[in-house]
Amino acid sequence: MKTHSSTGSRASTGSRASAGFLAARSGYRINTVGLVSATVVLFWALVALFAPYIAPHSAGEMIDLDYFGPMRPGLWLGSDYLGRDMLSRLIFGARYTVGISLAAVAIACFTGVVLGMTSAVLRGPVDMVVSRLLDALNSIPSKLFGLMVVAAVGSSIPVLILTLSVIYIPGAYRFSRALAVNIDTMDFIMVARIRGEKLPYLIASEILPNIIGPVLADLGLRFVFIVLLLSGLSFLGLGVQPPYADWGALVRENIGGLPFAAPAVIVPSLAIATLTISVNLLIDNLPQKIRDRSAS
Repeated sequence: MKTHSSTGSRASTGSRASAGFLAARSGYRINTVGLVSATVVLFWALVALFAPYIAPHSAGEMIDLDYFGPMRPGLWLGSDYLGRDMLSRLIFGARYTVGISLAAVAIACFTGVVLGMTSAVLRGPVDMVVSRLLDALNSIPSKLFGLMVVAAVGSSIPVLILTLSVIYIPGAYRFSRALAVNIDTMDFIMVARIRGEKLPYLIASEILPNIIGPVLADLGLRFVFIVLLLSGLSFLGLGVQPPYADWGALVRENIGGLPFAAPAVIVPSLAIATLTISVNLLIDNLPQKIRDRSAS
């Protein structure tokens, strides 16, 4: 028995060492914090995607005779200031918070990265003009810019998406340009230029693959910024408008329940916190091969 046990122990130790060696060689280390964070982010993404199918009630249905009702069977997160099911409101609110933020960050990062790589390759007047224009845009405080645009043209989902994306294009541009300038000085870029490769090839085949890891990490960080800015605009009444509501709007419309510690005001605040903190932790615990291309 002792011999069998020691043999099994050695085999187990050897398998763990082998797994650790493979993880170290591949650059994809298993990280518990990153796994938990990814699970939370995936959970909210699925909630946003399948909201109409998993919400127990419609977002505007009044089912409670009392306002700011407590948690109980049938109203698992209580009711809001009009007696509507807070769980259903939270689920539908995820569609607007996650959906608008994803659309805005996709536009901002795509535009900023393309402009950044183009400026890094072309240099000269193109680089100077684009950089100065985006620097001027970046000098305007983000929340003030959002307030001005929404107050001027009105609040709608397309306006919110475009406004949020324009706010974060300059940051994505500066980040991607700094990365691309470093790559543009390397020998393989010079070889590609000598071969006569054009701008689209240099950007898509030579520069982008070498900066994609940091760009993805930056995309996640800007997603957090956009979620917080969108929630702030909605809390001020300039974001998603009734009868629709994102999580920031849910906090605003139920702020009267704060003295009673009503779930209707606490739960959407926790939802914003769990999403933004999880995305941040996921970025911090990405495998080294994703975060640092040079590690491969």
